[in-house]
Amino acid sequence: MPRGRKSKLRAREKRQHDRAQDQGLTDAQAVTAEEEEATSSPSPDGWDGMSTSAMPGTLPAPVSVPANTSAAAGVSSKSSGGGARSRGKKNKSSSLASTFTPVRPGEELLAKKAGILVNSLLYKYKMNEPMRKADMLKIVHKSFRQKFPEILKKASVSLDVIFGLELKEVGPNGHSYTLVCNSDDTNNGSLSWAWQFPTRAILMALLSVIFLRYGHASEEEIWEIMNMWGVYDGSSHFLFGEPRKLITQDLVKEKYLEYQQVPGSNPPRFEFLWGSRAHAETSKMKVLELMSKLNGNTPSDYPYHYEEALKDEEVRAQATAATMVGTTA
Repeated sequence: MPRGRKSKLRAREKRQHDRAQDQGLTDAQAVTAEEEEATSSPSPDGWDGMSTSAMPGTLPAPVSVPANTSAAAGVSSKSSGGGARSRGKKNKSSSLASTFTPVRPGEELLAKKAGILVNSLLYKYKMNEPMRKADMLKIVHKSFRQKFPEILKKASVSLDVIFGLELKEVGPNGHSYTLVCNSDDTNNGSLSWAWQFPTRAILMALLSVIFLRYGHASEEEIWEIMNMWGVYDGSSHFLFGEPRKLITQDLVKEKYLEYQQVPGSNPPRFEFLWGSRAHAETSKMKVLELMSKLNGNTPSDYPYHYEEALKDEEVRAQATAATMVGTTA
């Protein structure tokens, strides 16, 4: 091969090699930046391994949660093996607040950032520590600085609606934030433990899913939602403790949920329904209103469920009227 041609080939190979190195450096820097963002704050026990794409809404990076979309996670068997198996199939996570809340097109990134912020604030609340605004800005990343007020608002709504916690500034300069129990809740002396932090979040999610599933939610569907929150059958959770006991025993014993075998199922399958106490202490309309508040829309945007909620309100009104007539007779 002529010397001049060899030189040209070597020069071309060198240029290609240099470009590949530059591209590799760029990719490595991007990955490093993502990893730094994902690990900007410590993950609490039970939330390790969570990704920044996670929860509610993921309980994620800083406190993110790996979602599991396997419909079979944690089902029918009362043993803890299902939960362990479910952790083996990790997919993208989804935020605590956004887990059962549809996200409008174009808002996925903001919802994800809000979910990460929610998880970080919950961790700080659990540790009884305030959250500095500077740390919050690091968590959502500098490229989202201009969107921070909107992200913070979404996180605040999620904390209020799902967890019953109010985000407040600490001190006059507004450089730190903390969470406090919602005054509307704490002023209600008759409020049971099920409606208080953190059980309220699980209960609201379960009642919402059951309502959206027309009054019956299979155990498969319930554990799918729980897995998306980083809550696994057989594994103690940082906030909620042992989830199977909470869901299938504690809330059932207190009559907030009914847990029963699906009629005629073989092998046996189980499903959840609203319990009598859930019907007494909340309503389909209230659940729909909370879901609408999370989505930034109105209950009427869910036509079928809105009609169902209206019928439920009418039945309740008639029952109340009948009771009043009976007491005055």
